[in-house]
Amino acid sequence: MEFSSFSRRQRDALCWWCPGSPYAGRDAVICDGAVRSGKTLCLGLSFILWALARFHGRSFALCGKTIRSLRRNLVTTLLPALTESGFSCVFRVGENRIDISYGKSQNRFFLFGGKDEGSAALIQGVTLAGVFFDEVALMPRSFVEQALARCSVEGSKFWFSCNPESPRHWFYREWIQKTDDKNALRLHFTMEDNPSLSPHILERYRSLYSGTFYERFVLGKWVAAEGLVYPFMTDEMFCNTPNIDFSSYAVSCDYGTVNPCSMGLWGKRGETWYRIAESYYDSRQTGEQRTDEEHYAELERLCGGRKIDRVVVDPSAASFLEVIRRHGKYRARKADNAVLNGIRQTGAALKQRKIRICRCCSDTVREFGLYRWDERKSFDAPVKENDHAMDDIRYFVTSLPRASDSFFALAAPRRKEESHAVST
Repeated sequence: MEFSSFSRRQRDALCWWCPGSPYAGRDAVICDGAVRSGKTLCLGLSFILWALARFHGRSFALCGKTIRSLRRNLVTTLLPALTESGFSCVFRVGENRIDISYGKSQNRFFLFGGKDEGSAALIQGVTLAGVFFDEVALMPRSFVEQALARCSVEGSKFWFSCNPESPRHWFYREWIQKTDDKNALRLHFTMEDNPSLSPHILERYRSLYSGTFYERFVLGKWVAAEGLVYPFMTDEMFCNTPNIDFSSYAVSCDYGTVNPCSMGLWGKRGETWYRIAESYYDSRQTGEQRTDEEHYAELERLCGGRKIDRVVVDPSAASFLEVIRRHGKYRARKADNAVLNGIRQTGAALKQRKIRICRCCSDTVREFGLYRWDERKSFDAPVKENDHAMDDIRYFVTSLPRASDSFFALAAPRRKEESHAVST
């Protein structure tokens, strides 16, 4: 593992609890801000160092939205850093527990997932000396508050990391805006606080996002989603249908009977997928609803005898999926319907030209100019109008393979003694 120097902000996250620090008396630390700013790993290292410096034989909690995401985002980078620095780490996978020791100190660190309201029950009954929340803004308030209530050991502290969400989010209102009331320290991170990111990588991340997501993920601001979802989709972002041979074809579909049914035909050339044709049927305009078999006949017409790799369909369209499977001509798969994550991926794919929208897809072009955030909601959500082509594009993008884009900074003193991380 490569090591580089920590930035000043990362050093603040590492040392805020140390004797002599002006913040040592705080009960909690909050590290929020831009993506890839190096806050998660630094805060995780700080949490472990603090726990072993202050306690022995105690239990602690490492919390993520799911245990799987927690292991991916934190544990897989944290354990190598610790073992290379002379800590002994024993990962008891079946118990979702890591036993970490250094010198005469040893403590237990339990892994918890807080994905929904029912998750609060998973952490009841345990007594903790401290808790770390990775991406706390993605967890329900009930889970977070139940975990905090378990920290009854004298000297226990709370540790939070997150990327910004809406300023209406409960964590922003209850913790970010009330740091003094909570006796908490807030450390705000930008991408420049991660010294491992080169100027080229920094510029690439700046180019990935626009609008609300740019302000949140690049600038690290807690801002409300408003205006167009894809404000950068001006006329020059659309293209004419290329007169080329495509190597692969696929179809995406947002199914509807009363609501419009939108289908898009995609052709791949190199690393780019082009939306080269569409079908958009609105029963309110025609006055007639189509049956599933009629929708299937339209799907065949759109495909035009081409070999189709896959048809990605709205996961709620069970009857239409069954019709496609029964005909046996196309390989159908359910789409991922995580809306916000899909919008983020779609925006990045459009800006990177991984997908292109041809001007012949007139209903798609029209919807890009109308697809807006719902400013009446207390959470981020697009208006449920003019969103059918937008949904089928989102389904298509989330069906594409994604390359890993993980970057982090790491610095810690090396020790020559052998150390081991063991899974049992």
